[in-house]
Amino acid sequence: MKVVILAGGYGTRISEESHLKPKPMIEIGEMPIMVHIMKIYAAQGFKDFVICAGYKQKVIKEYFANYYLYCHDVVFNLGDNSVETINKSDDDDWKVTVVDTGLNTQTGGRIKRIQKFIGDEPFMLTYGDAVGDVNLKALLNEHRLSGKKGTMSVYNFGQAKGIVDIDDKGNVKAFREKSNLDGDLINIGFMVLEPYIFDLIDGDDCVLETGPLKKMADAGQLGAYVHKGFWQCMDTMREKNKLEELWSSSNPPWKIWR
Repeated sequence: MKVVILAGGYGTRISEESHLKPKPMIEIGEMPIMVHIMKIYAAQGFKDFVICAGYKQKVIKEYFANYYLYCHDVVFNLGDNSVETINKSDDDDWKVTVVDTGLNTQTGGRIKRIQKFIGDEPFMLTYGDAVGDVNLKALLNEHRLSGKKGTMSVYNFGQAKGIVDIDDKGNVKAFREKSNLDGDLINIGFMVLEPYIFDLIDGDDCVLETGPLKKMADAGQLGAYVHKGFWQCMDTMREKNKLEELWSSSNPPWKIWR
């Protein structure tokens, strides 16, 4: 199953670095956050990637053209102009298709532009700026059992305190710990979609969330998979620094690979 990653936007809210590179190529621990995401998928057996590039798309192509130089130890033999990669990981047996989906194309339009690389098969989709320890096989299983055209992962990002339940008269009924359904559930990507979605996208100006996903929801064809583990986006420098701190710890919560 192919994994589509949206990686074409400007990343204006983290412009301190995104004026030099696409936001998904901003590094956490000297590795682009998009590669962290790809490693999450690859560790669970999903290794065929289609990257929807746009803004500074050459940076993405150049990175993967030199992937082994960046990620492994290398011996340069200047005598015969050869290069030998050492300590090469068997886990990096990925297929990576980078598609220029346009500079100003909206998220839905980017998906429409990679239709020919997907064909008539279901596919996974996520954003290129957030990591989490999402159980992808459980997500896929829930999608298949639902019979719906799409399933997206949702997460309770805001509610962090204990809960007081009250009735409609204002009486306190119970004190309890928060659950994963308290507070606002947000869309965190990590979706499974049927090729049906391509028929719901009009063109380059189509926004994924307000276009095809809304249409699917209105038709009762969009399911939700509640993720109960770790998730964090990287919209701001503060969030980037938070991820850097976690990566430098002994056990970064999204590092599920070896």
